[in-house]
Amino acid sequence: MSQHAPNLSRRDVLRAAAALAAVGTAGTVGACGKNDDDQGVGADGVVTLDLWHGQVDLGKAAIDALITAFNQSHPKIKVVGGGGGVTADSMLQKVTAGLAAGSYPDIAYIFGSDLASLTKSPKVADLTGQLKIDDYWPAAKDAVSVKGKVRAAPALLDSLCVVYNKKLFAAAGVPAPKPGWTWDDFVAASKQLTNPAKGVFGTGWPGVGDEDTVWRLWPMIWDLGGDVVSGDGKKAGFDTVGARALETLDRLRIDKSLYVDPKPGSEQLYQVFLGGRMGMVATGPWQLPELNDNGIEYGVVPLPSYSGKPVTISGPDTWTIFDNGKAKVKAATEFVTWLADPAQDIQWDVKGGSLPITKATAELPQWKKHSAETNGLDVFVTALDTAKVRPTISAYPKISQHVGEAISAVLLGKQSPAEALKKAVDQCNQVLAVPN
Repeated sequence: MSQHAPNLSRRDVLRAAAALAAVGTAGTVGACGKNDDDQGVGADGVVTLDLWHGQVDLGKAAIDALITAFNQSHPKIKVVGGGGGVTADSMLQKVTAGLAAGSYPDIAYIFGSDLASLTKSPKVADLTGQLKIDDYWPAAKDAVSVKGKVRAAPALLDSLCVVYNKKLFAAAGVPAPKPGWTWDDFVAASKQLTNPAKGVFGTGWPGVGDEDTVWRLWPMIWDLGGDVVSGDGKKAGFDTVGARALETLDRLRIDKSLYVDPKPGSEQLYQVFLGGRMGMVATGPWQLPELNDNGIEYGVVPLPSYSGKPVTISGPDTWTIFDNGKAKVKAATEFVTWLADPAQDIQWDVKGGSLPITKATAELPQWKKHSAETNGLDVFVTALDTAKVRPTISAYPKISQHVGEAISAVLLGKQSPAEALKKAVDQCNQVLAVPN
């Protein structure tokens, strides 16, 4: 969630539900006349690739610089980084419409949570055996794997940790949190930090029920021994532990120490924190530049847990390649492989705001210097060792929708944790009863 993915609204996979319904048939329409091996190869032997990156500001500048360097060093491939005319938030709809119309890019920046649904289209290239995925961080590797096949290359890597306001902690007389802290510690600190007279909240949580509301819950579920879905994939995997996670949120609500953001995108939540009126917020490395720009004296710690063992979530995004003929798929694969090489990955990470895709990049002196100069960045990188990802299944958007509704009901005091969980589990079981 770097600056080139400016806020958590991009996690809203629910927005794509209608568009995704068309994906399964889109590839058939789009296949017309697109399988010529020589398509995209010019008379001069140059393969031209259309890249829809959806980046803005620093992210766009970073990818544009890399494209220029690639084109200069690869005379037989020309990458055209037009961006697709939309931001990354709208890329799924743009690509889905393109597939339906038979006019789609060779490479697109696709959120990891959308990848499984998109692979219903036969026009998404199968990259199994084509990429050095063992070099990736485990979370990045898992995020591009769908049903045992590699369906994309990782484009951006993040992790979720807690950023806290040092001044508010000191003013409230609360010791700074440390690795190994628990959710009980988190709830207690949040209560102590809350000061209604000054409009200060202990912490915050997105409340609209979208994916940004949901993904923060999964580390709690995993820590308690549950999962998003059961091992056989046929039912919800959080039925026995979900109530305890929701009870933690309910305690924050009862204590009135929780700011519930009523709007999509979580912008208000982050503005409250940046305004110095929130003690703690779960967020990713994309937030660090804004914290520095706003002069916030902050610290970063891993997420709290119930077990004392660290666990977090990562939401990698992807470079997804589309089949416009063998020559283009081969050239596109060469381009994304080149991007993941530490020599290029380090430039994208530092300039664009991602965490390193590989541990080899994290070992580069340039990254270590960047990390040393950016307070808290090392905590996000260390968290990758225990980061898990959401399952790459096409049913996930519907699961997210039902779990999001349950979380919102608890945050707003409309249902008890037990009531909200039971409804969500029943709904998710119905979703998973249908093969996907």
